[in-house]
Amino acid sequence: MKKEVEEEEKIVGDLNWDGLHRPRIYYAMATTFCGLFLSVLDGTICNVALPSIAQQLHVSSSDSIWIVNSFQLVIMMTLLPFSSMGERWGYKQVYLRGVVVFTIGSLLCSLSPNLPLLVLSRVFQGFGASMIMSVNTSLIKLIYPKRRLGEGVGLNATVVALASVTGPTLAAAILSFASWPWLFAINIPVGIATFILGRKFLPDNAVKVLGRRFNWKEALLNAATFGLFIGCVEAYSHDVPVRWVLCGVVLLAVVGTVYVRMQLRERYPMLPFDLLKIPIFSMSVATSILSFTAQMICMIAMPFLLVNTFHYDAVGTGLLMTSWPLVIIFVAPLAGELIGKIHPGILGGAGLMIMSIGCFSLSFVPTDTSHFGLVWRLMLCGMGFGFFQSPNNHMLLTSAPPQRTGSASGMLATARLTGQTVGAALVALLFHIYGDTAPHDAMLLAGILTLCGALSSILRLRVSLPK
Repeated sequence: MKKEVEEEEKIVGDLNWDGLHRPRIYYAMATTFCGLFLSVLDGTICNVALPSIAQQLHVSSSDSIWIVNSFQLVIMMTLLPFSSMGERWGYKQVYLRGVVVFTIGSLLCSLSPNLPLLVLSRVFQGFGASMIMSVNTSLIKLIYPKRRLGEGVGLNATVVALASVTGPTLAAAILSFASWPWLFAINIPVGIATFILGRKFLPDNAVKVLGRRFNWKEALLNAATFGLFIGCVEAYSHDVPVRWVLCGVVLLAVVGTVYVRMQLRERYPMLPFDLLKIPIFSMSVATSILSFTAQMICMIAMPFLLVNTFHYDAVGTGLLMTSWPLVIIFVAPLAGELIGKIHPGILGGAGLMIMSIGCFSLSFVPTDTSHFGLVWRLMLCGMGFGFFQSPNNHMLLTSAPPQRTGSASGMLATARLTGQTVGAALVALLFHIYGDTAPHDAMLLAGILTLCGALSSILRLRVSLPK
């Protein structure tokens, strides 16, 4: 039966597709940037507002964290299924539906009168954000000509950094004159404009595989596997009794084993084992996980270091932390332009080595360090990460065949979220073991992980890209 299904599958389309032309390319990129900006922005914009939301909805601070966690959990559980949908039904179709779901979810969030409805609305909004993120880089590969793909990937990284910088600042600005529902209401007009532009200017898939069907059982097992993984990590981080964590781990092992065995039998698996068999693809995924783990360790530990060791207040801490993503806005496009001139393995390796120097310098930073002394160390980390991100994303995308671009895009986002989740758990573990000295130890661990990532990136020089 499986052989008959495979015989029915046929790759059709323009294998020589080389992007859009002016002026359509500008409108198409604006569309992808708007959707990505909104989805990343809403992952951070609520953090500053959690105390206000908890107070107005009369809930505890610990319960209010579900407003953030529910959004992130849904994205992690559904990224790969939605990227698989993009390969079957079209990246444009998945992206536009994601914009619609995200916009409606934003409206529901702004109208939610209590915490349960707000969390459910955030879950709905998370589905839309996941649909957008899962095919975003696939669309970039369709939009940009091959010779300029590095530039597109670099600009995409810039948008992510810009959204990360803007989130806390925009939230503080809105809350200074309006209530928290406006944090979500501002998404509505931008979402409508994004949908109108996308419907007119985004391209359809250049290559499709006829005869492929979406496997809902596969999608449910994927969601369960990643949901249990995140659940076990979060449970351990929040001091849930060990016996319950162990039960979750056992259940994860059972469900994960069933899911992996199913995937190994598939010709085009949702968890892309076929792509992971490509050495340069799997090495790029490993490098991405290491780097994002280190980045999240720094982003969580650094505020504690600034508050407890250097005695900054919340405003001062926020301003100093902004220097990290701010420098990425300038470095990422430059790294994208260098991709065609310098091997991405060298660019990524050099970037992570620079980041490791920044992490080590922050781990051993003297207590009498000035504002500038902290800023240049943080900017060094941001500069290193910026030089790594664009080349790594470019290599990951170009190492996948055209009909598997959606899975490559989904795997790129999954690697990022996996690294961030593990990084958060490692910081919680370090606090549990080392107490007040944990931030210094966390920065040391981040430096070690970035060195490992640099080695992984440089080793890619020995592996050639597939034709």
